[in-house]
Amino acid sequence: MFYHASQTGGITVLEPRVSNHHRPLIYFSKKRENVLAYLSNAIQKFCLENGFENSGVWTKWAAYGFDPDGILRVEEYYPNATELTYKGVSGYIYSAEDVRDSGFEIKIPDAVTSDVPVEVLSCEFVPDAYEAILDAREKGLLRILRFEDVTEKGHRWIERTVREEYAGAAPDYRFFLKAKFPEILKDIK
Repeated sequence: MFYHASQTGGITVLEPRVSNHHRPLIYFSKKRENVLAYLSNAIQKFCLENGFENSGVWTKWAAYGFDPDGILRVEEYYPNATELTYKGVSGYIYSAEDVRDSGFEIKIPDAVTSDVPVEVLSCEFVPDAYEAILDAREKGLLRILRFEDVTEKGHRWIERTVREEYAGAAPDYRFFLKAKFPEILKDIK
């Protein structure tokens, strides 16, 4: 089985869309819990809640990694990021069986991409993405790295990455970064 998350309901055929890899693809995971991270986009959610108008495509943000055992680790780069990103957000997890792998290598464990439309086998409504993430964590299917547990090396990586990302960021991403990382970006106009 292959899984795909979306905030759009009623999809019967998933279509390739251009995303972070700049080519039309549909992203799937062989593990349902791995797509939970895609039920909300922190940038889009924050901007909409704070009156930022965007006429273009929203910048994508999904802060996660994988532990050596292959388990998804949702990572908090600022305090309470998981709750702020996912609480109260609903979405859909689509399942498919017949997925022709595009062969495009994305280096994400258990991920598969398709460059052709894929028929949906079933759809699960997720009423609250945060509750679903907590449930998966309780079952040992994913982990959450809380901001307060990030190592000093991790904090240095966050600071360096935020500064680098800000330099070439789209307006929505800049708005988000300035608000979430004011201390890191205090000397940048």
